Amino acid sequence: MGLTKRADGVIFADVELERNFNSLSEEDWLKKALRKAIVDLKENIFTGENIRKKLIPKHYKKKYNIDNLWWYPLPNGWRLIYSVITPNNREILALILEYFNHTNYERRFGY
Repeated sequence: MGLTKRADGVIFADVELERNFNSLSEEDWLKKALRKAIVDLKENIFTGENIRKKLIPKHYKKKYNIDNLWWYPLPNGWRLIYSVITPNNREILALILEYFNHTNYERRFGY
């Protein structure tokens, strides 16, 4: 059995990412899948698959100053990438960094 912990919230890493999410149609399969992922992350912030530290792309470390990374499977081979953060040492938040198709996921991670 893996870790289980309710999140205090789920936030987007930057305004552009959130804007892209909000611009999706309510009927879009991707928006529905992302909404489900957000609900799942609120219920258990560790619901995704942990990415080993040595496999975290430098892009994420440099841009977001993170030391942990998780991926959550979306339909059609898409992935949601997030980090678990504790900004004030009391709250635990899921920080959504990206979501993309499997091809772009493989490119980002160098697979």
